[in-house]
Amino acid sequence: MAKAIVKTGFNFPGQKNLYVGKVRDVYNIDDKYLIMVVTDRISAFDVVLPEGIPYKGQVLNQIASKFLDATADIVPNWKLGTPDPMVTVGHRADPYLVEMVIRGYLTGHAWREYKAGKRTICGVEMPDGMKEHQKFPEPIITPTTKAMEGHDEDISREEIIKLGLVPEEEYVELERYTMELFRRGTEMAAEKGLILVDTKYEFGKSDGRIILIDEIHTPDSSRYFYSEGYESRLAADEPQKQLSKEFVREWLIENEFQGKAGQVVPLMTNKVIGDISERYIELYEKITGEKFVPAKSDDVLPRIERNVLDFLTRL
Repeated sequence: MAKAIVKTGFNFPGQKNLYVGKVRDVYNIDDKYLIMVVTDRISAFDVVLPEGIPYKGQVLNQIASKFLDATADIVPNWKLGTPDPMVTVGHRADPYLVEMVIRGYLTGHAWREYKAGKRTICGVEMPDGMKEHQKFPEPIITPTTKAMEGHDEDISREEIIKLGLVPEEEYVELERYTMELFRRGTEMAAEKGLILVDTKYEFGKSDGRIILIDEIHTPDSSRYFYSEGYESRLAADEPQKQLSKEFVREWLIENEFQGKAGQVVPLMTNKVIGDISERYIELYEKITGEKFVPAKSDDVLPRIERNVLDFLTRL
């Protein structure tokens, strides 16, 4: 089995700091550029699991890169290039302190709120009489706060503007970009026999302009259903066939782990790790319609460093 990369420790020219997230290691270069290394770490229930998943970083980075290119005509984004299969380099931006979540279907968190009797989420009304996984008449935007630690929290458009998290005229732009990106993602998914159910976008400001940052339309940030059989499963109140990392959560739940106090992450055997790796590769091929080509797994860290250094000399 290929070796998973769960930790980096580079020291690039001009490096000011390193932010280690759940999955990504982000290097700040001269407060001007960011080098985002998408590691093979995997998280669920806000917990980073003890074992990495080979090729997961490459899968996520290449999917995000593809969709950033495919939506650059809608909104400018942070990407300058992908010098390595696991790395994207781009402009540093001042991020907005909200994440723009958009939902086309009554699923996941929205369904749990609905099932509990609520008919508004983030200040947005949801129609009566809906069932789980049913399509909304129109997609709804349900923003969350952007928590550096712990859980993101639901917040309404009105609260965002009242608290000054985003100026009103800029928030209107974020909403417009969110709708247009979701429309494009929906069209691209449909071409692959998929339904883009919900996703999230993050934005920032760079040189006075709004840009799209971070990942986009990956299985870690988005939920997909298979189009084939969707209607029959909905009519029969059956679970939808999903294309996301939900299968990892399901495995954890089956083994009595949901990130709660006192719970222990189940043993991740080589078989479990291999199975998850294969599923991520399957996700890549289904979402992009392209054959996954694994990068050489020998000496990955030296390869990344070499590729990034070469790219930086050309900036």
